[in-house]
Amino acid sequence: MAHEDIFPGKPVRSSTAFRGSRARGPVIDQDGREIPAESLGEQFQRFRFDFGHSSANPFGNLTREQRLARLDAVAKLLDVAFILPGTKIRYGVDGIIRLIPIVGDLFATAFSLWLVREARALGAPWHVTTRMLGNVALEGVVGLVPVAGDAFDVLFRANIRNVRMLRRWMDKQPR
Repeated sequence: MAHEDIFPGKPVRSSTAFRGSRARGPVIDQDGREIPAESLGEQFQRFRFDFGHSSANPFGNLTREQRLARLDAVAKLLDVAFILPGTKIRYGVDGIIRLIPIVGDLFATAFSLWLVREARALGAPWHVTTRMLGNVALEGVVGLVPVAGDAFDVLFRANIRNVRMLRRWMDKQPR
């Protein structure tokens, strides 16, 4: 999602626009008092944030394919990582977490919503993210039913469905 989508009223500068430019406006300390520019010294003039090349976001410089592979791996971990012994039924961490009443459902739904957010960050359009949110909502609401909801969660696999849907959309896009 671009900055223009979030703040449509005024243009937003990227982090590269701040390199070498001087700060405009007052500098405020943690107590809300203005600090005079003369007292700041030279070390403050060299200080800047460069989020584009920061190590704060270890996934910031991944390609679209790498990000999609990461989402695929997380979806498999959440939905089909393990096999129920003696059967061919696969379940994941999501199914185990949902066994904890209410709190487990909330956490599992939060993980699923993170996948939808990542899909949106990859540029998925509204119709794809709406269907993904529908899958998460269905799994979350039905998952609140004590035993049948847990069985539904293991069989429905909303995260796998969502990543497949995202991959189908991305395969149709020009490179």
